[in-house]
Amino acid sequence: MPRSLVTGGAGFLGSHLCEYLLQKGHQVIAMDNLLTGTIANIEHLQSENFKFIKHDVTEYIYIAGPIDYVWHFASPASPLDYMQLPIQTLKVGALGTHKALGLSMEKHAQFLLASTSEVYGDPMVHPQKEDYWGNVNPVGPRGVYDEAKRFAEALTMAYHRYKQVDTKIVRIFNTFGPRMRPNDGRAIPAFIPQALRNESITIFGDGTQTRSFCYVSDLIEGIYRLMMSEFHDPVNIGNPHEMTIRQMADTIIRLTNSRSKLVHHPLPVDDPKVRQPDITLARKLLGWEPEIEVEVGLKKTIDWFRSIF
Repeated sequence: MPRSLVTGGAGFLGSHLCEYLLQKGHQVIAMDNLLTGTIANIEHLQSENFKFIKHDVTEYIYIAGPIDYVWHFASPASPLDYMQLPIQTLKVGALGTHKALGLSMEKHAQFLLASTSEVYGDPMVHPQKEDYWGNVNPVGPRGVYDEAKRFAEALTMAYHRYKQVDTKIVRIFNTFGPRMRPNDGRAIPAFIPQALRNESITIFGDGTQTRSFCYVSDLIEGIYRLMMSEFHDPVNIGNPHEMTIRQMADTIIRLTNSRSKLVHHPLPVDDPKVRQPDITLARKLLGWEPEIEVEVGLKKTIDWFRSIF
């Protein structure tokens, strides 16, 4: 039975990954300091093959026994989080990645870094391919997250090239689904609660900025396939279907039968104007592309939000 460590395992994506790995027959250790994660995300996973360890991965990581896979997902991941936790975001991207890679080297484990489309910044190339180096403001308010992930990618490749660690890097584009934290600063978990309460839906800017939204189960499938591959350079995983933030808000209002109206607030500094993955590499390398339509995923996510209110 393969044994996996998931850092950030009590977070939105980490908890879905833990669930998926258990279904694949792995023993799973979820590690999280619960800064932005929550035990509620993993309570239903309790079994003899699942263990939770509360630990800050910027400190030395000790795990008894063998580890076959290290999935490094620990990091604040929403704009609200990394604006409020800038130092912690930088530390987990640098020190946390260093500790997780050190564990992988010690255990001869395969390692996967959960990177982000934010490494492309406010892109001047559209859609974004893996060979695009990005347009990032390193000293802007979003730089703490963007540069933490860019550094983490560089460190991961250094361990691969110079320490022979078997590493993978996934660049995750906008993802949604159950267990997102309400009002965490991202569009969908902000819009759905507002719509369900018939409150004004807050849009930053004029709403013409675009994102490409992937349902969480599709994303996790792509990430698993990447870990099991022999490819070491970054790979985009996300939905190439691009839509404006205004379109997303209108869709959520329609699906929830809400009476909400749209209100506009100023666009945050360095907010990307466009975001769309080129997934040619994922299709060719992994035979992967998203299968769940955005509206189908939204209905599942809306049902989940209804259940927690």
